[in-house]
Amino acid sequence: METDDRDKMTDPLTGLSTEHGELHTEQSELYTEQSDPRYREIDRLPTEEIARLMNAADATVPGAVARAIPAVSAAIDAIAARMARGGRLFYVGAGTSGRLGVLDASECPPTFGTDPELVQGVIAGGEAALTRSVEGAEDDHDGGAAAVAGRGLGPLDSLVGISASGRAPFVLGALGEAARRGALTVSLSCNPGSPLSERAEHPIEVVVGPEVVAGSTRLKAGTAQKLVLNMISTIAMIRLGRTYGNAMIEVSAVNEKLAHRATRIVGDITGAGSAAARAALEAADWNVKVAVLMVERDLGPDGARALLKANGDRLEAARHAGGAA
Repeated sequence: METDDRDKMTDPLTGLSTEHGELHTEQSELYTEQSDPRYREIDRLPTEEIARLMNAADATVPGAVARAIPAVSAAIDAIAARMARGGRLFYVGAGTSGRLGVLDASECPPTFGTDPELVQGVIAGGEAALTRSVEGAEDDHDGGAAAVAGRGLGPLDSLVGISASGRAPFVLGALGEAARRGALTVSLSCNPGSPLSERAEHPIEVVVGPEVVAGSTRLKAGTAQKLVLNMISTIAMIRLGRTYGNAMIEVSAVNEKLAHRATRIVGDITGAGSAAARAALEAADWNVKVAVLMVERDLGPDGARALLKANGDRLEAARHAGGAA
């Protein structure tokens, strides 16, 4: 039986030929598992050409993320509102998705001065899975639920379930347990209409299409997930007042590079020279906000801390309290 050419088209997400709306692939129905014919003979290509193909594929990811920004923004606002009331943020994933969640969580304390408990990453298989594959961990639905239960999630907390396929049982189990406990549920996947999306209050779908190496979701899917996680943690911290403009005012000066950064931030905000800024920071135990108030208000460390506390730990409010600064 011949097929009407009017029913044939090219899928805009993947570039693959479709017929009657169905993709023609040798893989499963998941976008993340499909094989893109453009890459089927990459093993015969020169290295530079493969690199250019990968670079071109990666260049499509920001556009896919841009299409998801309304969903990302809604999720961030909901997360930040709970965190402002004392809630925590959890990322849960398996494999690459889990490692990216742990990475983003681990960057929050040095970047934003948060308690390590505030943003936590949970990976199927535990810490061992950060450096090697733990067989079967992704398929442990009950393990995902137990991981959430063990951390005592409650109504003020938020859980972001990360799974490129949107089907990882460990993540589904965690999301379900979080919902049962009244926590906010967000999903981050790279396939449309996945089980994870169907069960989350805030589904985020970044559909990047097939990978250069079919099914290797550490590539475009992983890049997309990293970009979205960057947005979630960074914007939530901005909403919580952990930046001043674009300055990292909660930076933990745990090494000389970060000490220089803190000194530069105090100087930029107050106009003080680097020697005065560093002296204030040393007296303030390297708390940037306290050092800023010490310089601008001619206060000692205790007085600056009291002023900051009286203004909800918000530097903007403290600087302008009583009409000063």
